[in-house]
Amino acid sequence: MDPKINEYLMKLAREDDKYILEMERTASEKNFPIVERLVGRLLFVLTKLKRPKLIVELGSGFGYSAYWFAKALQNGKIVLTDYRKENIQNAERLFLETGLIRKAVFRVGEAMDIAKEYKDIDILFIDIEKHQYLEAIQTLLPNLNRNALIIADNSLWYGKVAKNIRDRETLGIKKFNKYLFESQDFITMILPLRDGVLIAYKLS
Repeated sequence: MDPKINEYLMKLAREDDKYILEMERTASEKNFPIVERLVGRLLFVLTKLKRPKLIVELGSGFGYSAYWFAKALQNGKIVLTDYRKENIQNAERLFLETGLIRKAVFRVGEAMDIAKEYKDIDILFIDIEKHQYLEAIQTLLPNLNRNALIIADNSLWYGKVAKNIRDRETLGIKKFNKYLFESQDFITMILPLRDGVLIAYKLS
């Protein structure tokens, strides 16, 4: 995104939630990748509109995106996954302190293997290794509920998808985007917000 547009949007999206601000500071200090505030607000709005019973995250880090989802959840659950135990422990502490613990399930391990255990997923959030994106949706398609949403971060991959770049991660994102846009099972769009957010709506 144009830095000036991003700056303008961030000025509009002022935040007073101390937990969000603390996580953003931590991410900045440790150079830890998060979806950041503008995408977080999008996740919140989509969750409010969708009213999901089950959200499964592939790649939760220390819980930033999951926190936005959980704040918007009414009677549903979110499954957080990460291969690093430390990240999941940090997320669990966050949810305990914020009173959101009853809305969450915390799992350590390979995200796709864990996700396969869950049926009727209403929102599938993908933020794992980029070369795994296509495999993830192909593997978990049978686990999606009717009219599910797929949300994928980094779908523009720093603009590399628009260039003749052929590293494994860029090709992975390109194949994933192409698959969902060409699938008759989904209506798909990409919002050029931050590093690109793909949203696909399952038609049945």
